[in-house]
Amino acid sequence: MDTSKVDRFVADKWDDEIVPQLVEYIRIPNKSPMFDADWVKHGYMEDAVTLMERWAKAQPIQGMQVEVVRLEGRTPLIFIDVPASNGGSNDDCVLLYGHLDKQPEMTGWDPEFGPWTPVIKGDRLYGRGGADDGYAIFGSLTAVLALQEQQLPHSRCVILIEACEESGSYDLPAYVDHLAGRIGKPSLVVCLDSGCGNYDQLWCTTSLRGLAGGNFTVKVLSEGVHSGDASGIVPSSFRLLRQLLSRLEDENTGKIRIEDLFVEVPAERMAQAREAAKVLDTAIFDKFPLLPGMKPMADDLTELVLNRTWRPALSVTGVDGMPPLASAGNVLRPHTSVKLSLRLPPTLDGKRAGEVLKELLLRDPPNGAQVTLDLEKSSSGWNAPAQSPWLTKAIDTSSREFFGKPAMYMGEGGSIPFMGMLGEKFPGAQFMITGVLGPHSNAHGPNEFLHIPMGKRVTACVARVIADHHLASQRGETTGVAAVAGGQERGDHGCC
Repeated sequence: MDTSKVDRFVADKWDDEIVPQLVEYIRIPNKSPMFDADWVKHGYMEDAVTLMERWAKAQPIQGMQVEVVRLEGRTPLIFIDVPASNGGSNDDCVLLYGHLDKQPEMTGWDPEFGPWTPVIKGDRLYGRGGADDGYAIFGSLTAVLALQEQQLPHSRCVILIEACEESGSYDLPAYVDHLAGRIGKPSLVVCLDSGCGNYDQLWCTTSLRGLAGGNFTVKVLSEGVHSGDASGIVPSSFRLLRQLLSRLEDENTGKIRIEDLFVEVPAERMAQAREAAKVLDTAIFDKFPLLPGMKPMADDLTELVLNRTWRPALSVTGVDGMPPLASAGNVLRPHTSVKLSLRLPPTLDGKRAGEVLKELLLRDPPNGAQVTLDLEKSSSGWNAPAQSPWLTKAIDTSSREFFGKPAMYMGEGGSIPFMGMLGEKFPGAQFMITGVLGPHSNAHGPNEFLHIPMGKRVTACVARVIADHHLASQRGETTGVAAVAGGQERGDHGCC
């Protein structure tokens, strides 16, 4: 491989085609079904699918099949089958994954930006979904094209782009089962929907947290009443809700109180957390827009990494039953509802965690209040399998070639349900989970952006890893679960 040619090819493709395509993609408000119940009627998801399908079909890859697969009552899925080329094998397979649905708008965007208003400022492309995860289909095919441009061999590649990841990927198992015969048995899975600790090197994800959450409601009245008349007699629904949440979370420290929601952190992951804390230093919390005087939840940097990746944590992400301040009268409200998002350790059973949450919050409601918890998600996380030596070397080589620095490994605090599912269906597969969501990129929030140079380099790194996968396949190193690499035993490397 001529890495300088790969670098130029990928950069030109991004500048000439990918960035303009992402600009148009950002304009489409194709929110995930959880946030747009009328997504079929609105047609935005179809617009996004059409944009990506059209671009993919225009790429000069001989024998490639691009199909939009549709199962009744489900979001569509883009399925791309790229045959092996230049002496590669069709018997082995690389599966590349991404998604095209988006989070909702969120408030707080700077005046010059907006969720559906693409803006290029310096090296950043602002707008919802470019980095999470619109670039994935473009990056995946460009990596393959970079190899074919030099007539380098690669194994068969399958690309899956789903449309309900931000809703928990509930449609994806049906598609994976439906397409099982066409997918085959991948020996390498590449996911481009994760984060990076900085924009200076390649980062691979070793674990993902699970998620349990839904709508929690406390009702005390059938209608609102005068607060001067009722307060002191009728309990406040807000106070009772706060009281119930204190069963789950220590409001002084933020620590989850329930031991059943914790797991023992593997020694290898502890070592990786210490190494990541060393490299990132205060960037672990500096990347967030903390207000002046605000401090993180711990002084120890390694503890912050572990809090974000291996420990349960509660967020309240929405509220209902409260009028806006401008129209809030002196009324004791009949109910308070909040949306709970409880992140779970990677190896904790998500279903069991959901049951623990319901039992904890619903038992013996104070003052006989009506309490409900409608669970929307209850999914397990993912912990990467032992990494094969060939993949450890390929990832590190790619980072040194295209970034000039070694690769880094760290768990992520978010959830990608697809990873756990694939781990179960393809127990012999290796995983390269990476992405472009780095400091200040603010996925799901206001001012979300894609760091364009990072997108280019990650694409080039994927090309290198796919090329090295072919070589490893020839040597018979891509079948079965490999032993842990020596570097991992020292904590120098990790799994992705």
